[in-house]
Amino acid sequence: MKEIEAKTILTKVKPSDEFWYHHDYNMNLYRGCSHGCIYCDSRSDCYHIENFDEVAVKKDALLLFEDELKRKRNKGIIGMGAMSDPYNPLEKQLEVTRGALLLIEKYGFSVSIATKSHLVLRDIDVLERIAKKSFAHVAITITTADDELQRRIEPRVSSSTIRFETIKALRKSGIHSGILMMPILPFINDTLENVDQMVKKAKESNAEYIYPFFGVTLRNNQRDYFFEKIDLLFPGTKERYIKTYKERYVCESTQSKQLYLALNTLCSQENIITNMKQINTLFKVPVSVEQMSLF
Repeated sequence: MKEIEAKTILTKVKPSDEFWYHHDYNMNLYRGCSHGCIYCDSRSDCYHIENFDEVAVKKDALLLFEDELKRKRNKGIIGMGAMSDPYNPLEKQLEVTRGALLLIEKYGFSVSIATKSHLVLRDIDVLERIAKKSFAHVAITITTADDELQRRIEPRVSSSTIRFETIKALRKSGIHSGILMMPILPFINDTLENVDQMVKKAKESNAEYIYPFFGVTLRNNQRDYFFEKIDLLFPGTKERYIKTYKERYVCESTQSKQLYLALNTLCSQENIITNMKQINTLFKVPVSVEQMSLF
């Protein structure tokens, strides 16, 4: 296990209710990720993470985290999983994420987690207690309903089927949960069939929302890695990317208009949210008011 030095764990953020989840703070307990997803933007040079596929834990992370929580006056929502999945394989033994959740519960904060791992269910007991006191939310990233295709583009994560089951278990426990359907890779999984199957599975799992992006971002080191992988996995697709997008950062699917329309139509029929402003209406932290006696 590799440790890295860290001066702080929590980062104050300005909530962007229109384009992303309403978080007051972000934190990453780990650096790097071992999931092996071929499209991960966190490999980009701008993040300065060497050997991205090697997971490292921040030294004394829980001590630093507790010290910061003690000094925060605003008991806001803490986002986890922005850069590194908090439920990588090391977490099974280290339980750093679980320790952080226990501290979040202890100090009365709320939590919003993004992950691709069913390991989050290990901590469902803590999430249930946080949800009763304040607010708990888990976003599960699922990019395709096809397990075989998923294994090719996301080789070392829980299958899509297991991830849908994870959402179902979270919802049954009273925890807010939905699907991050992104990125959707042009010429690979940007199909109407995938949209149709994703909505069906989302409905079966009782997901509250699907938040999509029909495209992928490519830059610097991550572009080279992505092209190397799709050249092996999907021969001829690399040339289609170069011809269609050249060196663009945002590579939106050529079918995006049809795909957004299909998703919104199907989700509307199933009462599944697709708009981030609406999703953020779920992020209402209950306020407990104690009744005062007149005497």
